Amino acid sequence: MTLSFPKTPARFQFLFWMTTAFLALSLISRLGLTLMALGSTRLSLLDLLYAYPVGLLYDLASFSYIALPVALWLSLFPQRWLSSPLWRGAGLLMRIISLAAMLVLCASEWVFWEEFESRFNFIAVDYLVYTHEVIGNIRESYPLASWLSLCALAAALLTWLSLRLPQPAWLGALRRLPVLGALSLLVILVSAGLNGQMKNQRDNRYANELAGSGLYSLFFSFRHNELDYKQFYVSLPTQTATELVRAQLATPDAHFEDNAPLDVRRQIRHSGAEKRLNVVLISVESLSGEYMDSLGLGTPRGLTPHLDQLANEGMLFTQLYATGNRTVRGLEALSLSVPPSPGQSIVRRPNNGGLFSLASVFNAKGYHSRYLYGGYGTFDNMNAFFGGNGYEVIDRLTLSNDQITQENIWGVADEDLFAMTLRNLDRMQQSGAPFFAHVMTTSNHRPYTYPENRIDIPSGSGREGAVKYSDWAIGDFIRQARQHAWFKDTLFVIVADHCASSAGKTDLPVERYHIPLIIWSPEHVPAQKVDRLMSQIDIAPTLLGMLNFSYESQFMGVDVFATPTGPQRAFIATYQGLGYLKDEQLTVLMPQKAPETRPLKGKPLSAAAVKQLQDEAVAWYQVASERFSNGLMRLQP
Repeated sequence: MTLSFPKTPARFQFLFWMTTAFLALSLISRLGLTLMALGSTRLSLLDLLYAYPVGLLYDLASFSYIALPVALWLSLFPQRWLSSPLWRGAGLLMRIISLAAMLVLCASEWVFWEEFESRFNFIAVDYLVYTHEVIGNIRESYPLASWLSLCALAAALLTWLSLRLPQPAWLGALRRLPVLGALSLLVILVSAGLNGQMKNQRDNRYANELAGSGLYSLFFSFRHNELDYKQFYVSLPTQTATELVRAQLATPDAHFEDNAPLDVRRQIRHSGAEKRLNVVLISVESLSGEYMDSLGLGTPRGLTPHLDQLANEGMLFTQLYATGNRTVRGLEALSLSVPPSPGQSIVRRPNNGGLFSLASVFNAKGYHSRYLYGGYGTFDNMNAFFGGNGYEVIDRLTLSNDQITQENIWGVADEDLFAMTLRNLDRMQQSGAPFFAHVMTTSNHRPYTYPENRIDIPSGSGREGAVKYSDWAIGDFIRQARQHAWFKDTLFVIVADHCASSAGKTDLPVERYHIPLIIWSPEHVPAQKVDRLMSQIDIAPTLLGMLNFSYESQFMGVDVFATPTGPQRAFIATYQGLGYLKDEQLTVLMPQKAPETRPLKGKPLSAAAVKQLQDEAVAWYQVASERFSNGLMRLQP
């Protein structure tokens, strides 16, 4: 059996072959993603009739950018070269490489969908930046060498089969200039008339995702990873937006300093002595509220016995919502107390140093502030962000080999992180000053590996085991902390950075942002449940209020105990969708669209009430975005 090459191959035969292969594999990929989506949602016949034709349009648009340079390359060679052995050998190699790349892209889409239930998006763009962690995670989570080998073998086999097919006769009639002209026009039309949001016409988010193209979505996300609020979203006059925000920040303990546009500075004044307690803030990777039985959000699973005990003994907040679906969003909310801006988190943006932060308040009170992380702090720009905003950063680099029980690509096991934390807290306590430590865990992350014989679920077996191990590590940390001199004068704050998944039928599924918050200190915090709706951005001012601190605030979160009912609103967001949760209504802001409000429970509100909610949502996000972009979040001299 031999490869079947035409005696005189048409100039654009390779381009025809590549187009056919790309479209065929895109269809196969879409079929596979459809089967995966059916495990999470119901897709109607109309959803499918929409997704596949629109998906073909995006596939053609994606390939047009590849086809034009390929056609230009093919046009440069004389016709007589096409039948030479060198051309045939190079063409065979290029076919195998191209097809292998397409198969890898197809497999990558399936893996990404399994994790995020989405086509490639801004998370994939971020992952291209941090290749060490991401490729390491893939190698630890999947048999990468076997998969790549299978792709290469499949590419070689499919190439051999495809070369045995006859060459269409009409290919020989194609001429260089008409082909190049047609492809150039197509690329111009695609660039001018298509964008990554136009496919989002169905109510079912999964149908919209299936209608996209992974390659197109990847490059669209790369180009739109940061969005200027006023350019893409509905806005209000700046003074009007500022007044709406200030009206909701007005609490009995707050006194505004200025009425200037975008100015939210206010003096927080408390009577009585300040409680100069140590604070240990633990942000737990991907700890969805549903994992904790004490929150009652699902069927009891017994995954968090230690956290449930702490929740019963301390202050459990039952209606807290994360601002986003990535660790950097949680870190942004916890350290800066600001609603999320569209596009990239402030943690990852340029010019993000010298900001008013939780650490800046503690430092002004004479505290030592540290950020402790079990991975390498260069990931997600953590070192630069925290180091530039009042924290001393302690990360994986400070650990010696004998201090590591186990590690994976994301960092050391949580128990090693907490052992490092105990050593650092002891050193800070010896200075005689109180301390504030923000600890970020990593074990509840794929590949879900941890030391054996800690819990009754084997390492690497999945998310539930990682959740239970993180719970065990926190319980062990608290047990050991009891033996230290600083323990009785320390508040422990335990909160998730975000949920394990934010995917759902809608773009902003509220239940996928519900996270736990526990504030625990046997000597200082009585056991109680706090059922007020609140946002992750409210944690910093609420914590400072519990310490009875007086300070100048630039936070856009509020102390939920400053008023009898609390703020009763929350912010949830993706990189483009901005959600405002209040009065059992969710208001959503999207680029180039009018705000939409839908009821989560009960009946829809009146038109006037809906307009009020939409104005509030616009005001919060507009003021937050403009304050950062105009340099107004910086510490005042």
